[in-house]
Amino acid sequence: MKRDILTFLLFVVLAAVIWYGHAMQSVRNTRVPVKIQYTGKPGNIGLGDPGLPDTVMIEVRDAGARLNTYHREPLHLTIDLRQYIHGEKGTIHVPSDALRRSISDILQGTSRLIDTKPEEISCPYFTEQEKTVVVAMAGEIHPAQEFQMVGKPILSRKTVKIYGSDKTIAHIDTIYTQTQQLTDVTDTLDVRLALDIPKGVRTETDSIDMRVITERFTEKKFIIPLHVIGVPEGVHLRLFPNEVEVSVRVGMSHFAQVQASDVKAVCYYSKERTDKLDVDLRYSNPHITSAWAYPGVVEFMVEQ
Repeated sequence: MKRDILTFLLFVVLAAVIWYGHAMQSVRNTRVPVKIQYTGKPGNIGLGDPGLPDTVMIEVRDAGARLNTYHREPLHLTIDLRQYIHGEKGTIHVPSDALRRSISDILQGTSRLIDTKPEEISCPYFTEQEKTVVVAMAGEIHPAQEFQMVGKPILSRKTVKIYGSDKTIAHIDTIYTQTQQLTDVTDTLDVRLALDIPKGVRTETDSIDMRVITERFTEKKFIIPLHVIGVPEGVHLRLFPNEVEVSVRVGMSHFAQVQASDVKAVCYYSKERTDKLDVDLRYSNPHITSAWAYPGVVEFMVEQ
């Protein structure tokens, strides 16, 4: 009994192999999609309804084995629109004979094109106004604890071209990204940001790339003298103390590039102050992100 079942299964497998081989050799029709990419359209050219199709369905006749390759490896067609755009407005019209010829060129030599849906491509076009505007990020970036940003976020482009009617784009000077909230950022982060494009406006790109660089920070301390600004001529002040301890925050990679001479501690004299002055810190080294002094308030005595 077991032997009979095995014999039966063997004949089923052989029959399936024979049928599959016959199917691969037999000539038949099938429908496959053709993906279309358009080139040559100027940025200030807008398209009306129904727009340009991104896919055309075709019916092809060939042997089964060849038809299977079309399903495994989709066909791609590129159409250059420069030859179909003339003047400020009109209709982009790719006639059926031109479309069939272009599709036939990407088919295998044994394949025969039977039909296309749609048979031709037609779409109205018009010229829009063009303007170059600034690109800016919308949102916030928060480095992780003990990290800080190195410089400002780097955008892949600072400007972008926009297109639309005079009335629509006249008041637009900046295109912002969609709001982003980036938290706990460490090391280097690359992110793609979609643009927040106003209604009735087109842009040459719908997204930009942004790079955020962060690094660990540390503190560096110095003892520096105090300087008083605004003391009238003939008035002498004695400060208690006359120097302060300054702590600056700096990225690890620039620790050695920050020196005591990069920071100045000053007080502003005022006749209204009788015994104490606030300490203010000035620094120009770009690697210093923040600084604070201890003490933050000093006492003084006027010496005539």
